[in-house]
Amino acid sequence: MADLKVVIAGAGGRMGAANIRAVAALSGLAVHGAVAGSGLSLHAAVDRPGTPAIGQDAGLFAGIGVLGVTITDNLDAALADADAVIDFTAPAASVALAQKAAKLGLIHVIGTTGCSEGDDVAIAEAGKAGATIVKSGNFSMGVNVLASLVKQAAAVLAQYDIEILEMHHAKKVDAPSGTALLLGHAAAEGREISLASHSVRVRDGHTGPREEGTIGFATLRGGTVVGDHSVIFAGPSERIELNHRAEDRAIFAHGAARATLWARDQKPGLYSMADVLGL
Repeated sequence: MADLKVVIAGAGGRMGAANIRAVAALSGLAVHGAVAGSGLSLHAAVDRPGTPAIGQDAGLFAGIGVLGVTITDNLDAALADADAVIDFTAPAASVALAQKAAKLGLIHVIGTTGCSEGDDVAIAEAGKAGATIVKSGNFSMGVNVLASLVKQAAAVLAQYDIEILEMHHAKKVDAPSGTALLLGHAAAEGREISLASHSVRVRDGHTGPREEGTIGFATLRGGTVVGDHSVIFAGPSERIELNHRAEDRAIFAHGAARATLWARDQKPGLYSMADVLGL
């Protein structure tokens, strides 16, 4: 079976570089001994006009040697004859990409966070219109297994207070993180409640006692932290903490590559990493 021809969107960013490395590791262009036909090949790499990565070889930019694929700002040319796009960009860009993916019948793997409710609706519509979309707040296998455990714990520990703590690097622009929200949704599903109507994002001043049944979020930013997440179940005389520490962005990129391969055999629609992992 031929490799899926993959476009990396947002190729000039840190996750873009990680995604280039992950795809190259599964292609005949790889520096790790993989052979053609192993699953994915780097078809194109694209970023916003004016970014410093434009014009550079994608492999050199990602630190793995020349791949012969130049990072471009021409999205339509990059998508021509492609099979899939891996997209860790920004909400507006991901919505526009999803709409293009629907028209072209592409696989679209979305790791973009900070999407509004309207963005999510537009992306879901693109899945109905012909794109095969896998969207997740986190593509790490560990985080998605953690979310499954959080859902189970929330159901069993029905009277315990739930608090979600996350920390990321100083340059992250959205809060709470997509991962924190993924974990919050898992907890809400375990309780059979809506996260939107039960989450507490800010506490300041005289707040009064904690409202029973809510799911609290706390956000920390600083340094170069890749991603730390804790879900705390606080009950009478005890606490249970479920934690995940991301040490390298490669875990997200490898998960996105795995999702791309999985999507090859799926019908158009909107899927999650839980679907990919059978959770």
